[in-house]
Amino acid sequence: MTESTKFEEDCMQSSPNAGFTSEDELAVFRARKVAIITGISGQDGSYLAEFLLSKGYKVHGIIRRSSSFNTARIQHLYSDPKTHEGSASFSLHYGDMTDSSCLIKLINTIQPTEIYHLAAQSHVKVSFDLPEYTAEVDAVGTLRLLDAIHACGLSNKVRFYQASTSELYGKVQEVPQKETTPFYPRSPYAVAKLYSYWIVVNYREAYKMFACNGILFNHESPRRGETFVTRKITRGVAKIALNQQQFIELGNINARRDWGHAREYVEAMWMILQHNEPDDFVIATGKFYTVREFVELAFKEIGKEIMWEGEGINEIGIEKGTNILRVKVNPKFLSTNRS
Repeated sequence: MTESTKFEEDCMQSSPNAGFTSEDELAVFRARKVAIITGISGQDGSYLAEFLLSKGYKVHGIIRRSSSFNTARIQHLYSDPKTHEGSASFSLHYGDMTDSSCLIKLINTIQPTEIYHLAAQSHVKVSFDLPEYTAEVDAVGTLRLLDAIHACGLSNKVRFYQASTSELYGKVQEVPQKETTPFYPRSPYAVAKLYSYWIVVNYREAYKMFACNGILFNHESPRRGETFVTRKITRGVAKIALNQQQFIELGNINARRDWGHAREYVEAMWMILQHNEPDDFVIATGKFYTVREFVELAFKEIGKEIMWEGEGINEIGIEKGTNILRVKVNPKFLSTNRS
């Protein structure tokens, strides 16, 4: 007998929530307001933790042991930031999307009312370098979580949110995209998230699980990872303002993006799980801007105007009045059509 199988048997034997549940019992269970957040140390996870705590939830975050050194975004939520101790309403647990036994054990112990699955290898370019790892975490990781819920007899009690992505649309089939727009993923990351999307739908239909996908378009904040284009631009412009850097290098400056704010998008995640019936939703602003426009607005914040010269990979942005080079295209960032 494998360790995972043993945990599954323990769940079914020990869980007080296995089997049929009356409406009254379900109401009592959900009134506890206990949430699990995977990927809690990331941009979305940290904002979501803040939001749920403000709503009176008890929040349990799952972090990898390697992530214990990268908890700056949630540092302020600890009762004692120096020792990383939690509080009565905020706890962290070691876990990993590649380890089904630990996921089963955590879910059975915590007995969550809601699970927000945000953990992922979410960088498109990195997914080409690490395609197998991306699939293991982003695709099969979601399956492991859903199966853990089912194994613990919580299919009819837990509400499950899966952070999907606009990268599913890839080679765009229509503009604007909506819930019924055909998917056309164009990266290992997008393909992994497509599996994740459909396994959520499958478990919803097969086990009557309240499982939902939120197809999120780009959403940014000061907590966004530094490898993403918005942070590359804002950090670069800040360094230019401090005379620590002369120019920034980008990929496709004509790429169009729908950018929102992460704080608003995590509230949308919560709202999705408050519906009477589970469903999948696109979360976006409905407004598109180019990377070029983002660059111009960022430089405007430090009192500089950018003038463009050249075309394609030879296009550059120079500072009006000084003719100092401030933006250049780097072909290596064009390989996956992502900056």
